[in-house]
Amino acid sequence: MASSQVHRSLKEKQRQEREELILKVAQDVFLERGYHETSMDEIASRVGIAKGTVYLHFPGKDDLVIAIFERDMQEILSQMDACLDCQTSPQARLEALLHFMYAGLFSKRTQLLSSIYHSADRQRLFAEKGGCLRDLWERVAQRVAQILEEGKARGDFDTTIPTSIMTSTFLSLISPKSYERLLAEGQFVPEDIVAHTGKIFFRGIQAKS
Repeated sequence: MASSQVHRSLKEKQRQEREELILKVAQDVFLERGYHETSMDEIASRVGIAKGTVYLHFPGKDDLVIAIFERDMQEILSQMDACLDCQTSPQARLEALLHFMYAGLFSKRTQLLSSIYHSADRQRLFAEKGGCLRDLWERVAQRVAQILEEGKARGDFDTTIPTSIMTSTFLSLISPKSYERLLAEGQFVPEDIVAHTGKIFFRGIQAKS
């Protein structure tokens, strides 16, 4: 019995490692070629396995995209919590989150994921299969709302503006889709985007009197 359990656990470990490798390679190919030019054949070739083995883990390319989103959102949430815990004031936490999304570990990945997510055909996919992603994004929104409420309680933020409006506005700032053209054209580096979007959110666009 014990030997059988060890064998099953070893097979499960190998299955998980192979699945993680497939996701890593798939993400690399998506980054290089984009969604539509990526094929399951190329992913299988780069992993070094038969295409049929890839299909055992992921029935299709859309399933790969969903799995990449779910994995990255979980990792983003974990890294985000660690990043925010290192800051003291509510504003410093939100600024750290902006930096994390644009200039940190996930800058290229979030641009890729955002471009896929905002395509019309992929929107239908996420509407059908992306329940977990919506739940994870809701957790991000809740964390931002909590920070904003803390800032209001401290007197840092305007209490006359509904927190829900503040939250939606801030979340729109951490969508790389909004700024990918500026980055692609080389007009700004990610750190510039962080500095300017943070200034707009916390100070507005009115000229100083």
